[in-house]
Amino acid sequence: MTPEKLQSIAFRWFETFNNKELEKLLALYDDEAEHYSPKLKIHKPETNGLVVGKEAMRIWWQEAFDRLPSLHYKVKSLTANTDRVFMEYIRQVENEEDILVAEVLEVRHGKIILSRVYHG
Repeated sequence: MTPEKLQSIAFRWFETFNNKELEKLLALYDDEAEHYSPKLKIHKPETNGLVVGKEAMRIWWQEAFDRLPSLHYKVKSLTANTDRVFMEYIRQVENEEDILVAEVLEVRHGKIILSRVYHG
């Protein structure tokens, strides 16, 4: 895929996430995609930070949207090559300090197969 196409997937990811459009967000992912996040390790220690498959991601993100209704990601930068997008954004939640986040989306055949989150 072209870097421009991958960046468009990332922009759709931000749009659907920030609008809490869970099904549209999940549609960007492969059915067996993996998602790693340090927040998962904290809130669901049994996962060791990793969930696999859309249903596990659906549960995780719905819980996050319910727990943090003001959650919003502000894009700082996007860099893409032919199979991944490196995203840097600010995690904003009302009454919490902003957090700088880096995330990598690995894409195959137009679907995200792996997302890894890193907090600054």
